Amino acid sequence: MKLLRVKADHFKNCVDGFTIDLVAKSRKTTEDKEYELQEIAPELHVYNTMAFIGKNASGKTSAADLLDACYSILGEFRLEDKSYSYDGVELEIVFYHENYIYKYETKLGADISLGNRAVFMNEHIYRKQYYKTNVKEIFDADSFVEITGLGDLPEDTSNVFFVLKKKQTRAIFFDSFGKGADTYEMMFKALQNYDIDTKILANIMKIFDENIEDLQKLDEHNYKLVFNGEAKTISDTQLVYMLSSGTTKGLLLYTLMVASLKEGFDLLIDEVENHFHKTLVENMISLYKDKTVNRHNATLIFTTHYCEVLDQMGRQDNIWICKSGKHVSLSNMYVDYQIRPELLKSKQYYNNAFQTAVNYDELMNLKRKLKA
Repeated sequence: MKLLRVKADHFKNCVDGFTIDLVAKSRKTTEDKEYELQEIAPELHVYNTMAFIGKNASGKTSAADLLDACYSILGEFRLEDKSYSYDGVELEIVFYHENYIYKYETKLGADISLGNRAVFMNEHIYRKQYYKTNVKEIFDADSFVEITGLGDLPEDTSNVFFVLKKKQTRAIFFDSFGKGADTYEMMFKALQNYDIDTKILANIMKIFDENIEDLQKLDEHNYKLVFNGEAKTISDTQLVYMLSSGTTKGLLLYTLMVASLKEGFDLLIDEVENHFHKTLVENMISLYKDKTVNRHNATLIFTTHYCEVLDQMGRQDNIWICKSGKHVSLSNMYVDYQIRPELLKSKQYYNNAFQTAVNYDELMNLKRKLKA
C-alpha cells in the first residue's frame, strides 16, 4: 500500500479542497529515479522525501496532521486521540494497493459517547486497475468503479478494512513536542516490535552523546545507564533530566527512522529541525534517498523552517509552501512558481520568492518600542 493523494474539506482551518499529492509531477530524469523517487508500480513514482515549508503559523502542522489522519485510517482503520475536531470533516484518500488504485471517500462525525474518536459516515470505495499507460489519469474520476456489498462494521471502524484487511503501521508521526518520560519506553518498544539490533541503538547513542556507553531497560520505568564509565540505575524521569532534550528526542527519532527504513513505512516529522543540528537532518534525508539503505520504499515527510535542507532535494514538486490568511492553503513549488532549477531553493526562500518572509516592518516596530 502506498498513499498517493489526500483531499479534505472542513479540516481544521484549511481551505476546502485542501490537497496533498504525493505522485511525481515533473519530468523524471535518470538521476531523479535513482535518488529522488521510488517506483511503486511500472512508471508510477512517488517521492523518497517530501517537505512543507512556511513561516510560523502558516499551516505546516495542519498539513502534517491531515496526513497523519489518513495514515491512521489506512493503518488502524480508526481515527482517535487527535487534538482536533473530526465533526464534519470530509476526506478523499487515494492509494495504490496490489496493482489497483483505490479512492476512499468519507465524512467524519464525532463519537456521541464522548470518546475521542471519529465515526465514519457516507463511505464509498472506488477502484480501478493500474496500467502504466494510464499513469497520467490515475486520479480521473470517470475511470473508477465503486465497490459495493462490503458488509457492516462498527461506526468507528473505516470500510478501508475490507480492502487492506490487516492492521499495519503505514506511517509514524513524530511531532515537535517530544514524549517526556515516555520517550524511552517508546524507544525500547520500537526496538522490540521492529526487531532492531541493539548494535544499531549503540550507534545511535554515540551520534547524540558520546558519553552514553550503554542503556538497558530494566522494567517499565527504570533503566541501567552506563554514562562516562559510571553505571547507575535510573528512572525514566531522571533519565530525561540527565540527558539533553536533543539527545532524548534524537534517540527516539533515529530509532523510528531505522524502523521506517527497515519495514518500509513512512515517517512523518513536524518541525524536523527542532533541537537538531542541520547535519542530522541532512543525514536523514540522505538515508531516504539512498536505495541501498531505503530498500522498501519508505518516504520521509517533514515540516521545516530549515530552508537550507531543501537544497538537498533535487526536485521541486515534492516541496509544498504553506500559507495562512483567512484559511490555511498549500501551493506546490513546481506547479505554482517559476523557479529556476539552477538556483538554490534556500536563496529563493530568503529572497521571498514564495511570499514566506518574516514581517520585517513589525520586527522594526518592536525594536522601536523597546528603545522608547
